Amino acid sequence: MKIVFDRQTVLAATAPLMAAAGGKSTLPAIEGIRIEARMPDTCILTTYDLEKGLQTTIEAQVLEEGCYIINAQKFNQTMRVMDGSEVMLTVDKNLSAVIESGKSSHKMNALKGEEFPELPLLQSERGFSLPAGTLREMMGKTMYAMGVNDQRNVLNGTYFEVENDKLLLVACDSFKLAKCSMKTTIENKNADGTDLRYRFIVPVKTVNELYKLISGDEKSEVRIHMTRKHIIFYIGELIFFSRLVDGDYIDFDRIIIRQHKIYITLDREDLLSALDRAALITEERVAGSVRSHVKLQLDSGLLKILAASAAGSTYDEIEVEQEGGDLLIAFNNRFLIDSVRACECDKVRIALSSPLTSVNIEPAEGGKEECEDLFMLLPVRMKE
Repeated sequence: MKIVFDRQTVLAATAPLMAAAGGKSTLPAIEGIRIEARMPDTCILTTYDLEKGLQTTIEAQVLEEGCYIINAQKFNQTMRVMDGSEVMLTVDKNLSAVIESGKSSHKMNALKGEEFPELPLLQSERGFSLPAGTLREMMGKTMYAMGVNDQRNVLNGTYFEVENDKLLLVACDSFKLAKCSMKTTIENKNADGTDLRYRFIVPVKTVNELYKLISGDEKSEVRIHMTRKHIIFYIGELIFFSRLVDGDYIDFDRIIIRQHKIYITLDREDLLSALDRAALITEERVAGSVRSHVKLQLDSGLLKILAASAAGSTYDEIEVEQEGGDLLIAFNNRFLIDSVRACECDKVRIALSSPLTSVNIEPAEGGKEECEDLFMLLPVRMKE
């Protein structure tokens, strides 16, 4: 195999591919990039760690066809330090790969292309497309609540529900829940013309990488296709594919309390500022003590925010619109900050009932009309 390509083009193409290059593994092939050269000017680059994979195609001058695997980290590092704009990659039958640029050359080992793991089918007659900005916005609101290594495997990801003109995303773990629903333009790509009715769970690592890959531009589009066990995202020239989480998602609507006893409305930025100041106490590590929580004390239209630890204490108060009685409740401050930050609006409405009952955080003013967002959080038990 012999290829001549532009160094910056290769660097731009391989940067996202590194996310699916496996780390140290018993299978050396999954640590590499599969490079397939086809006459006259096509080079296909693929990485796949058996859970998720990325593939892209770049233009290159193919002098000799072939398909080989080169360690992804070494290849990327070598391309970065090479001088010159034009680079030649040669792999011989002895599996010796040589990268040359100007008077510089670097040699490394390669593997045969057939040793690469078998890829899932990257074509499907079932799918849809939607604005990239919409998908990224909704993922940004929910992904913080995904489970990580939760015993209930279905919680280790984000639940998607797709209908003809509506997209719903839900993420949940043992402490928090984020639900975002939006009416948006969804183009049906089903080959048989059937209505869109998809329900699936995308794994946590895939969601995190997907969020980095897609842009916030509403004019750009993400095309999504489904197979029985995999999901394929077409993002410009990039193909991102992943295994789906197997199983049925929890009945999230059943665990959300809709009728609370106390409601407060307040400015979101004021609350975030106070919680950030409390974080100076709640997130400080003090030897011999556990991290403290933040307390919210509701007292006749005044919300007092308190935190104390061996390192010190903090106090804030905010005037609120209050319906119902007074209450003292405590939270993991980081979880509370994440929940309030995800609720993008000018004013938030918080629904509460008791010190041990979950609370709902929803937009009160300034949120998007086409969105229905709800963020649920469990309190922590206060020491007597």
